[in-house]
Amino acid sequence: MEMIQRPRRLRSSEAIRKMVRETRVDKASLVYPLFVKEGIDVKEEIPSMPGQYRYSLDRMPEKLASLADAGVGSVMLFGIPDVKDEVGSGAYAEDGIIQRALLKAKREVPDLFYITDVCMCEYTSHGHCGVLHGHDVDNDPTLELLARTALSHAQAGSDMVAPSDMMDGRVLAIRRKLDENGFAKTPIMSYAVKYASAFYGPFREAADSAPSFGDRKTYQMDYHNVREGIREALLDVEEGADIIMVKPAMSFLDVAAKVREVVNVPVAGYSVSGEYAMVKAAAMNGWIDEDRIVCEMAVSAYRAGISVYETYFAEEIARFIDEGRIG
Repeated sequence: MEMIQRPRRLRSSEAIRKMVRETRVDKASLVYPLFVKEGIDVKEEIPSMPGQYRYSLDRMPEKLASLADAGVGSVMLFGIPDVKDEVGSGAYAEDGIIQRALLKAKREVPDLFYITDVCMCEYTSHGHCGVLHGHDVDNDPTLELLARTALSHAQAGSDMVAPSDMMDGRVLAIRRKLDENGFAKTPIMSYAVKYASAFYGPFREAADSAPSFGDRKTYQMDYHNVREGIREALLDVEEGADIIMVKPAMSFLDVAAKVREVVNVPVAGYSVSGEYAMVKAAAMNGWIDEDRIVCEMAVSAYRAGISVYETYFAEEIARFIDEGRIG
């Protein structure tokens, strides 16, 4: 049969398939979320996230060293304090859990790039992402506390701060606070397009951050909306965000692709706890090939235009890259 165009020619061997691959995955773009908590000699498995742990400060360097050895470039630190209050004062305390974690991490495993989550939910007694006025999160008074938190992280050694609260105007408030205090070079990765998602369930167990009443739909986005996400992304770039995050990743890759088209900064995606838990549960039941699923999920994120990929599978993906199974 006479046929000029034969796409299968470029699929005929592993070598040529890799040669013409359109999407590349790089270990330097991986970010691993790490939970740190008070206590001594704590490595506590998270029940809904098999294989993921909460670490006390003395055990944290073990995981950091493992990540560095695997070639994972960056870590996102989430703090779990012992004491919480109405205004989340542990978030911006000089001796807070994240502030002490940064000092220890930078001293013991200095080669990693440390990003810190800037939010109030882990630190407030009510579990919401800001200070309350009645049962509503009061946007503007929360901004100063978020800015104080970001500054305290930068002073403790954070390489990049990542506000995840979804308050209006928080990127500008943080940018001004950092600049006024000598941290003009500290970048901001904004959770600009963060949806009110059921995929966060296991994280709220991991970080002990579930709200004690109501939900977060008055500040996190309605998952029906795309144009709203583009608006949020453009606003945060205008306010000084250096990287824009879309969260969650897997169910919102269409949003990530559209955001990538309109912003002139890198786009990050967070493959969240619910995605991890579903993969683990299905794999434990023998229903899927976990390694192949993890590879496909990662590539789909990069294919959508994400260039910074935060995932609990970061160490495994780094190994898959070394093994030539993804890349």
